[in-house]
Amino acid sequence: MTMFDRRLHAYRPDLAEAELEGKVEASRFVEGAPARVAVPVIALRPEPALARGIDTELLLGEQVTVFDRADGWCWVKAASDGYVGYVTADALSQIDPAPTHIVTVARTFLYPEPELRKPHLATLSMGSRIHVAGEAEVRGNHYVVLEDGTAIFARHVQPIGACDGADYVEIAARLLETPYLWGGRSGLGIDCSGLVQLAMLMTGRQAPRDTDMQAAGLGEAIDRTEIRRGDLVFWKGHVAIFEDPQTILHANGHSMTVARENFDAAVERIGSLYQQPTGYRRPFK
Repeated sequence: MTMFDRRLHAYRPDLAEAELEGKVEASRFVEGAPARVAVPVIALRPEPALARGIDTELLLGEQVTVFDRADGWCWVKAASDGYVGYVTADALSQIDPAPTHIVTVARTFLYPEPELRKPHLATLSMGSRIHVAGEAEVRGNHYVVLEDGTAIFARHVQPIGACDGADYVEIAARLLETPYLWGGRSGLGIDCSGLVQLAMLMTGRQAPRDTDMQAAGLGEAIDRTEIRRGDLVFWKGHVAIFEDPQTILHANGHSMTVARENFDAAVERIGSLYQQPTGYRRPFK
């Protein structure tokens, strides 16, 4: 049988997704059931154990397919990028109502009602998807109101699709100073490939989740002499976005933040510890 990447294909000896029938060995194959993330951020892990490190994260309102539920865990596949792993079952809810808006700032607050003086209930990341049921204005502040009466500052969200085709580099720059987090994919903590993916997601573009996937197939390979804004540079296990031919944006373990850095200085610093860049890619023509 062909070997598949466990990050992108749901298969175990006892169970596998239906589209892999005849391609992998499993006791049974299932279509899975749709669900939606019901918490601000949830870790997706390679195994159903809190002690395991995280592969990536899913954000409020994102859709998944659930293949199995057992012992408080769900085995899922993310609709946004096809990533497979385990999340705690209490992080998921029914599929409806469908989200109407998306958070477009790095972080925002969810209030119990349209009143910024109330203690906030949660912190939401850029990319969180919500269903707006109404609007309210209180003392000159405009809010969107969710079905349960909770509220978010209106200028922090836009209708889904409103940013499609926008400059993803500008979106990435909104996350400057966000703490570095291995496996992170949110405005609360993010890693290098998560920064690329989230910024592109916000502009309606698809990107693989991990650095090796991005280096292998995101856009087209280019030469260093061709670099322009929006191009990507890869090292072994790392990726950065060119803000201009001399400047990169990247979530990195040196500053432990999303940082702006001179490219040549970064090459010298990283090269002294690891290696030189392995390649350059242009994600969009």
